[in-house]
Amino acid sequence: MKLTDFDALSFDCYGTLIDWEAGIAAGLRPWAREAGLTFSDEELLTAYSAHEAQAEREHPRDIYPLILARAMRELGAQLGVPVSDVQADAFGASVPEWPAFDDSPEALARLAEQYQLIILSNVDRTSFAGSNRRLGVEFTSIITAEDVGSYKPSLRNFDALAAETARLGIGEGRLLHVAQSLFHDHVPAKSVGLPTVWINRRHDNPGWGATPEPPASVAPDWTFPSMAAFADAVDAEAG
Repeated sequence: MKLTDFDALSFDCYGTLIDWEAGIAAGLRPWAREAGLTFSDEELLTAYSAHEAQAEREHPRDIYPLILARAMRELGAQLGVPVSDVQADAFGASVPEWPAFDDSPEALARLAEQYQLIILSNVDRTSFAGSNRRLGVEFTSIITAEDVGSYKPSLRNFDALAAETARLGIGEGRLLHVAQSLFHDHVPAKSVGLPTVWINRRHDNPGWGATPEPPASVAPDWTFPSMAAFADAVDAEAG
């Protein structure tokens, strides 16, 4: 396969295009400090990750701000630190404030010259609209967990992606999925036969951070440390 063999790219957003670990840490850090916790950001992210995944699995029809609030409360229960409704609700509403990775807008603009761009994200429509303003690109289609009624790694989300690519007339084998999370994206995407690009944003950091460890080994078809490096490789192939 070549990167230029495809007509469309589907993207995870949070962790790939938007720096969700920076956003989550910024939301949890003041609460942790106020409670006297001495956790590093990395320790907070690791402790938090299982609670968000569990909330998404057990409450698939909750919109993402409710998932975030629930996960924060469960983290507080685990650590023995109370979480007020005000703190939980503020954390749930923080997604539009999460920063884009510096290279995301420019890389997306370049990729839009070659491909149709589709979002497949574990988020709600309102939160993504705030993030989209930071990305500065018009996506051909946007598929959120709110639309599907489930959260990745559920295969229902990838079924929705398949239905949307068929509606757009994208041919069989002409879609490439681009994501950071092996847990949320690469394991399920590869299980349904999608080729994938791993944007390994954590290439300089050990561990899994805010993303749970994948339940199975998986081999993405390409790996890049950033969106800029991915766009550079596409440009090089396209000449």
